[in-house]
Amino acid sequence: MYRIDSAGWLQPARHCRSPNFNQRPAGCAIDLLVIHNISLPAGQFGTGHIEALFTNCLDCTADPSFADLATLQVSAHLLIERDGTLVQFVSLLDRAWHAGASCFGERENCNDFSIGIELEGTDWLPYTDAQYRALATVTNTLLDHFPALNSHSIVGHSDIAPGRKTDPGPAFDWARYRQSIN
Repeated sequence: MYRIDSAGWLQPARHCRSPNFNQRPAGCAIDLLVIHNISLPAGQFGTGHIEALFTNCLDCTADPSFADLATLQVSAHLLIERDGTLVQFVSLLDRAWHAGASCFGERENCNDFSIGIELEGTDWLPYTDAQYRALATVTNTLLDHFPALNSHSIVGHSDIAPGRKTDPGPAFDWARYRQSIN
């Protein structure tokens, strides 16, 4: 089990603060966990470009696929790299900008009430054992810490933005993941 401090920072994650966040609406309970994937460029891992994107430092000339990212301001609460390393960009108490236009049930603007976790990966390449272990430990820590969050309110980005997003994709083993959480 990991630990979340009073400011919403997960220990032992490496903290790399993103400017891309704001406060959640007053009184808004955190009751949704959204699983994403990301790789920059697509299918390449360990490049450092994800961290650069989330901190507005991405050199958009470094790869032709980055052209559309030039004005994008996005973040996630956490990134789980291929080796299971955790990087936190935004306090869990704040609103990270990960979900975009989204809806869960009848509620829109999922960033208001969710935590976003990015897995370094793609829809089609298997995630690593280290990522599943880290994700399970993070999830169990979140379930312990946030009483409104439960195992039924864990979704993929594709579930809250269907037709627009596909992650974490068919390569993500939901059954394996769900068996590993409380």
